[in-house]
Amino acid sequence: MKYLLSASALALIFMAAPMQAETINVLVEGGGEMLQKAVAEKFTAETGIEVKFSVVPYQGVFDKFSAEIASGSSAFDVVAIDVVWNAKFAGHVEDLSPLFTEAVRKDLPPALLADAKVGGKMIGMPAWANAEIVFYRKDLFDKPEEQKAFQAKYGYPLAPPKSWQQWRDIAKFFTRDTDGDGKTDFWGTDTIGTFSEEWMAHVLQAGSPGVILDKDGKVIIDNEAHKKALEFYIAPHCTDHSVPENVNEIGWGEAQNLFYQGKTAMMKFWAHAYKMTPEDSKVGVAPMLAGEAGIAAIPGPWYNVVPSTSQHKDAAKKFIAFAIANNALGIEAPLGLAATNSAYRSYVDKPGYEHFTPLLETLGAPATQGRPMNEKYQEIVDEAVLPAVQQALTCKADVGKVLTDAKETIEDILH
Repeated sequence: MKYLLSASALALIFMAAPMQAETINVLVEGGGEMLQKAVAEKFTAETGIEVKFSVVPYQGVFDKFSAEIASGSSAFDVVAIDVVWNAKFAGHVEDLSPLFTEAVRKDLPPALLADAKVGGKMIGMPAWANAEIVFYRKDLFDKPEEQKAFQAKYGYPLAPPKSWQQWRDIAKFFTRDTDGDGKTDFWGTDTIGTFSEEWMAHVLQAGSPGVILDKDGKVIIDNEAHKKALEFYIAPHCTDHSVPENVNEIGWGEAQNLFYQGKTAMMKFWAHAYKMTPEDSKVGVAPMLAGEAGIAAIPGPWYNVVPSTSQHKDAAKKFIAFAIANNALGIEAPLGLAATNSAYRSYVDKPGYEHFTPLLETLGAPATQGRPMNEKYQEIVDEAVLPAVQQALTCKADVGKVLTDAKETIEDILH
């Protein structure tokens, strides 16, 4: 597969028209530069085309690209964009369909391939991708006394959780008062209240055909899968009390700190964090949880796109084809991410990359899919989805009504 991918992509490169440009400019956020730096160096060495990166903060990519579009001209030939912006920028970028050879398509997780298509065209090539997986404290899970106590209480062996019920059981089991002062100071896990993507993953696990909207743009946030997922999502806080109480102050950063500071036994977190785990930490990883529809997650891919206003489109497309053919080069960067299955598989047996197997399983799961491809997605999240999750986390609201109200708000936004 790796040979076929390289051969097909490189064939596209050498069939391209002679290049006029000697330099292409790439707009990217900081981590993205590191993930593509090795590819750029190799590309320059083999083609003579220099690659210059313009590095800005995360929001700066959106703001700068938007300003370029408004001005009608662009200083950039390639822009690496977050998947949540695909729909927003789809009308302002080149169609990269010719770069999606059969070999490329077979080497990409289906969810990444689906998110590349907006309005009938392939608007970008995945550059790297991520997803939440399960992290757990191996030192606790491997203790014979903990294993014995868990087996006695729940009737099955203590092991990395696979199902919703196992997640709740293990979280309750490890929540405890460790210093005897009558107050809980160690929790089984956390619940994130400042982002909604983790709940959306459970929606897919529950069997919903999509999150928030279906493929036709119909609002489905009030369907049974969304309700079941929200009931599960709030249960560790509202029913089990196996998470810190300040849920609406906890985001991904806070969740990561709780886990690595020894305050929680498990977390659902983006896979790249495993590479940053201190060497003396005994951390295990497993695929994302499975519901009735199996394992599912909301991927976090970034896409290389070519602005329609680029002055060096052929060179830009040549770089993007080269980047996907040499996708594994980004794995040695600090974030250690790639997009293709073959890139990840080339590292699965190497020490320090134990997270790649559960990441591949999660990204490739049939129920895994991306966020709705809608230009108003972020407004929908800010005005309806996240408020609904936070209201449910008060433990005082009816989940069904919360979602019905959210549906009305979303329909107002859309229409």
